[in-house]
Amino acid sequence: MSDVLTYYDDQSGERISLSAADLGVWAARTADLLTGECRLRKGDRAGVLLPPHWLTAVVLLGTWSAGISVDYRGYATAGLGEPGGPYDVVFASPDRIRSILEDVPDANWRFAVGDVGEAVPEGYLDFVALAEQRDAVTPAYQEILGSDAASVDGTTYGAWEELARGTAEAMGVRPGDRVLIDAAEHDHPVKWLLAPMTVGASVVLCANLDPALVASRVEAEGITRVLGTAPATSRL
Repeated sequence: MSDVLTYYDDQSGERISLSAADLGVWAARTADLLTGECRLRKGDRAGVLLPPHWLTAVVLLGTWSAGISVDYRGYATAGLGEPGGPYDVVFASPDRIRSILEDVPDANWRFAVGDVGEAVPEGYLDFVALAEQRDAVTPAYQEILGSDAASVDGTTYGAWEELARGTAEAMGVRPGDRVLIDAAEHDHPVKWLLAPMTVGASVVLCANLDPALVASRVEAEGITRVLGTAPATSRL
């Protein structure tokens, strides 16, 4: 299969598949939005308060391609302040924005990422609507080095790549694998995004995974490895 990232939400029924080209287009639009509209530059800081989702992959890859360091904050961090702030830009899902448990950090630019419903939350911009209007060409910018900081704590791109490869090895993910991942069990992007893609595997990311659908999905998607509530299993 040519898709590198397929996303399912078994609660909403959403399914979307992205090829490497599709993912590249969205990442480029994100980078163009940040460096063009927002005038952000290499070394600026982004807070990312998003769940495992195809749009989260887009935000992370686009932000990193612009040389902007990321502080990824999963839902477990809700209400814990802003350990990596201050930020130049914040991306947050509508449910995090509206949650009484969450205190979304302030920033010059704040984007709501996902289905905003009838109205964009006050103080936020609709990420998808704005990204769709941007050029699908990664803007010319400074070269990004392996020694540059990819996250706000100073962890470099090179260190994240090394961690991703080690994580893939620990999970038994190999080049050419097509990996079904339960988003609830592997919510950090190093597991559902960086590790598989660094070693050349493709991902079927499943939110609100219905156990009754796993067997048929494995067959339909050509899954070779399953990472979920049970220990990792392989069809090979």
